[in-house]
Amino acid sequence: MISTTEITIIANNKKQSAELICNDEDISITLKLKQKEKTYKGSDFYKCFGILRSDNKHIQFLCKGSKINVHPSSMSSQMSLGLNAYELSPGKEPSLDDLVFIFDYEDKDLTNDPTAQRDFYYNWLTSEQP
Repeated sequence: MISTTEITIIANNKKQSAELICNDEDISITLKLKQKEKTYKGSDFYKCFGILRSDNKHIQFLCKGSKINVHPSSMSSQMSLGLNAYELSPGKEPSLDDLVFIFDYEDKDLTNDPTAQRDFYYNWLTSEQP
């Protein structure tokens, strides 16, 4: 199935919208901008979105999937193909209230570096949980 999501981005110092076309048959996201269109593949949509952001460092993607402390669990990755992930807090176990849709709007603590998100996740894993 193919679905299209519109997200807000900042490119050339201007807020604008971009289309993300998600294809769950070949697990890919196509970034559709006015001037270009490119497809990114991965094992889930969260990973596809990470590759897409790494390839477009000049664009700020204003959505939860770009937030440094957002990362899917194994189960959320399998069940939602990575479209849902947890917004993690150090020292706190996530609950269903912390589950977010990666394309929902967000404008704080954003990164285009999936390694920074992975580092946050590993630090969270080793932090003391209650």
